[in-house]
Amino acid sequence: MKIVKIAAATTATAALALGLTACGSSEEKPAAQQSAAETAAAAGPKYAGQTLTVWRLGAPTEVSDKYMADLGAKFKEVTGAEAKVQYIPWPEAQKKWTTALAGGEGPDVTEFGNDQVAAWVQQEALADITDMAKSDPDLQQIPQNLWSYETIDGKIYAAPWGGGTRAVLYRKDWFDKLGLSVPTTWDELVTTAKTIVEKQGKDVDGFAFNGGSDANMSLSPFVWSAGGDFAAFEGGKWVGKLTEPAFKEGFQFYTDLVAKDGVSGKGRLTQNSVDIAQRFAAGKVGMYVTGGWDIASIKEQSKGKVDESKMAFFSLPAKDGSGPAPAFQGGNDIAIWKDSKNPELAAEYLKLAAGKEFGVRYAKEGGLLPLFPDALAEMGNDPAQKPFTDTFKVAKGFPASPNWAEANDTKAVLQNAARAVIDGKKSVDEALAAANTELETILNQ
Repeated sequence: MKIVKIAAATTATAALALGLTACGSSEEKPAAQQSAAETAAAAGPKYAGQTLTVWRLGAPTEVSDKYMADLGAKFKEVTGAEAKVQYIPWPEAQKKWTTALAGGEGPDVTEFGNDQVAAWVQQEALADITDMAKSDPDLQQIPQNLWSYETIDGKIYAAPWGGGTRAVLYRKDWFDKLGLSVPTTWDELVTTAKTIVEKQGKDVDGFAFNGGSDANMSLSPFVWSAGGDFAAFEGGKWVGKLTEPAFKEGFQFYTDLVAKDGVSGKGRLTQNSVDIAQRFAAGKVGMYVTGGWDIASIKEQSKGKVDESKMAFFSLPAKDGSGPAPAFQGGNDIAIWKDSKNPELAAEYLKLAAGKEFGVRYAKEGGLLPLFPDALAEMGNDPAQKPFTDTFKVAKGFPASPNWAEANDTKAVLQNAARAVIDGKKSVDEALAAANTELETILNQ
């Protein structure tokens, strides 16, 4: 998922380009007594001479430096203010935010992983940007299904900046050799996976079952395609939806891939996408759910035996063949730190950064998917990107609870339920009833 230049003026540009000049009065300070900021403000736009602190996550690159420089130049042009950018390595981000929250010396604006927003809202670290987000013409072009992580109890605390999703990576050379077509329904997916196992060997996973740390990335498309969901915030609390018929249908299909259909081995119920990628590189997997980042690692691990010509992606299909199944909506956000000393100026920066011109650039230059429909559609003209852009149009997020990570990763609620079913220890109804109770307890802590 790795540039299209789109010219679009943001609301901030339109409003601030007019500039504001100071009016003289008998009480005005002599020029010699004015600060640099005051002098600049008197001669230019409203925020002239002021400085904003912006945190970017990760390590700077030539591409990201150029992007931030261009964004900063535009920001200065329309506001007169400077944006001071500081890069924070991802592993250090939690500590930096925690320190900032405790000491009051944080950024004005910060980048976030979208699944981190709920946790920081719970700690009252982020500013409410609901009014701004709902009134800005650019931000309103971002489809509503892409605001799920950012919207907590009806209020918006961050703006989506760039997205990502997952599709099915498959052995294109095997499909060609065996005369297989890309599956367009759940039934076709199973039939294709069974053919791969039959022809390539019983130690091969036709469609690899993911029961590890990122298992719900693979389970969720089946659940969402059936119309189910994991949980919903209702009446001031999280209510689990695991026992509802639609969730059960998707969960049953996913566990049946191993228990009934035999297209993935029972001895590999704890493997995650990293483990599966290694088996894919070794010629032991025909299809699995992942992202474009696995291509390079598979090529390297296989010592070039499995290269780009032997791999391709397709969107995981909806049950009835109506199109792509909804898949996990990942990505990065931009938010205003609640302790910002200049929230109004921070809002102008956020609108500019997440607006169409710089929002599209941020995504494409950072290897993410753009959030604006026309830019996403244009990207989909590339056959290699189309499975991701098509899927992203219907992508969904996991419950926006700060405790989702505990249920998803630490406690592995759904992973344990799936293993109990596949191992024959519980029925689907029994496993999901127990999982639902556990999930509600964790999410409502």
